[in-house]
Amino acid sequence: MKTSWRSASVVASAAAVLALTTACGQDSADGPAGQNAGATAPAGGYGGTGIGAGTDTGAGAAPGEQNAAAQAAPAGELAVAADPQLGELLTDAGGRTLYRFDEDTAEPPRSTCDGDCATAWPPVPADDASAGEGVDQSLLGEVTRSDGTKQLTVGGWPAYRFAEDVDPGDTKGQGVNGTWHALAPDGKKARLADLPGLSTREDPKLGEIVVDRDGNTVYRFLEDEAWPKPVSACTGACLDKWPVVAPVEAADTKGVEKKGLMSFTRPDGAGQQTIDCWPIYTFAGDEKPGDTNGQGVGGTWFAVAPDGKPVGAPAKGR
Repeated sequence: MKTSWRSASVVASAAAVLALTTACGQDSADGPAGQNAGATAPAGGYGGTGIGAGTDTGAGAAPGEQNAAAQAAPAGELAVAADPQLGELLTDAGGRTLYRFDEDTAEPPRSTCDGDCATAWPPVPADDASAGEGVDQSLLGEVTRSDGTKQLTVGGWPAYRFAEDVDPGDTKGQGVNGTWHALAPDGKKARLADLPGLSTREDPKLGEIVVDRDGNTVYRFLEDEAWPKPVSACTGACLDKWPVVAPVEAADTKGVEKKGLMSFTRPDGAGQQTIDCWPIYTFAGDEKPGDTNGQGVGGTWFAVAPDGKPVGAPAKGR
């Protein structure tokens, strides 16, 4: 979900880039930030919250017996729920969100989540699963797992629940490790349609902030520079936790200030987008659209306002 930037190329012509770079030097009121780089939050494991195999992310506890029983229950009549961040998604009869795993396959159906993975992501039994309103019965099927049990498939994709989804409507598994996604009714990945490359949303704590085309919060790093040209100080392992936002056409944005909206080529050859000439990123620790877990990390990472300013950053870092 967040790795497409690696293969992106800069779309602006050399002349346009030169002109915009000059504009960065002349018009940007922000100089290079002088903050020290801070530690980044861990991200990884099957569940991302202390359930996965061989990982200890230090947040959350194992679900109780009641939730464990619910996770193992038959799916019953599947339903379509409307989520404000993800649009239409598929739930079981109890309202629990169903997920798919990128490492599985749909043609032919194959489940690769076993052992500890299946503890964090309980497979949905194929028994008793039926199509409710808005669900196409012809898309429902089953796959035989390595232990011989039958798992529900939707559009060929094996279906799972997430052990840390406690209440109906929870979507805590969305986007975990960039490989787990809520199921849309047609078996595809659930996501709001027609979001532009960059747009804004109103966050209840941070106000208006920028999001990417998947609805993920966009961030700035105070160690970066915008003058006289964009320079990213996030390299190497930093990029695993703070993937860059790939170049976006100006016409493919909404609500974002156009001045200083440009892309540049990083030393590794990848293209990166800027707002007000400042490089922008997403955060691997944001598990679903609407998360702002990267806000304030290390005192150097902050969500981006529509004018490119870092929301909530100290005055000297703005």
